[in-house]
Amino acid sequence: MAEQTLDTREEGVEKLDEPVRSDARTGSRGRDDDDFTGTHHVYEPYRVGLPPLGPYLRELWRRREFALTLSRTKLRAKHFDTVFGQLWMVLTPLLMAFVYFLLVMVIRGGSRGIEFFAHLTAALFVFQLFSGSVREAANSIVGGGRLILNTAFPRVLLPLSSVVGSFRRFLPTIPLYAVIHVVAGVPFHWEMLLTIPLVGLILLLASGVSCLVAAAQVYFRDLSSFLPHVLRIWLYASPILYTADQASDRGLGVLMWVNPMAPLIRAWSSVIDNGELPDPGVLAAGAAWSVALFVAGVVFFVSRERELAVRI
Repeated sequence: MAEQTLDTREEGVEKLDEPVRSDARTGSRGRDDDDFTGTHHVYEPYRVGLPPLGPYLRELWRRREFALTLSRTKLRAKHFDTVFGQLWMVLTPLLMAFVYFLLVMVIRGGSRGIEFFAHLTAALFVFQLFSGSVREAANSIVGGGRLILNTAFPRVLLPLSSVVGSFRRFLPTIPLYAVIHVVAGVPFHWEMLLTIPLVGLILLLASGVSCLVAAAQVYFRDLSSFLPHVLRIWLYASPILYTADQASDRGLGVLMWVNPMAPLIRAWSSVIDNGELPDPGVLAAGAAWSVALFVAGVVFFVSRERELAVRI
């Protein structure tokens, strides 16, 4: 008896390796010990490895609407399409900024003014874009078990849809911050246009970390419980409640380079608060962290994508 492997693919159906036994003496196929079907299917775990990237990327682009629709559905489940739903999602980071502002005022004896509140609000809004993406992505694979088992699609769309949803929640904070910016008396500068590529880099970083967390959650189920504490420490390690100069003065300047969000927040504050072009070294460090973690996260996720359905 000789064993041959047939690769079959239908539209919308995932490729399976189906070993079919054939009779080497007669050359006939489809008849073996099983007289009813004559075909034996052997299912084995997929080995870790990258799929052919060309077809994968084409399928990813073809199904891009899936990620957009999924993010919209999740937001609708949280009543984001209502006035009060959007108001609540804006008030949450705003109240967080107000609480941190009061804490800093108490700790520093009221030495900060409304300009610092504007800085704090802008930095927290953009950090919320990153942390919200990672939190949502943590359970995107584990929580999407039925979808993964019953539908064939690039699984990386699930954590990426969490990034899209977080970006949708970030958009209403822009006009809110514009009002705070005006009330604080901070002038507008043309350098503020650089916030657009900075948001792009933050989304790139968020996508990479989200893919890492989503895949790791399949192997370590307690990660989602531990993740909020990690993100809170990440917040405190970023120059949001303080400036990069203050961190350097206290011997914590190394945090500004080993923390992937720190150079992006520093560049963001330079543009928003001071109307200055960010330091080229700081901007280069932020871009390097974003690209490196994006590539690492996506490669790690995609290389284990076919194994995820076995483990969830």
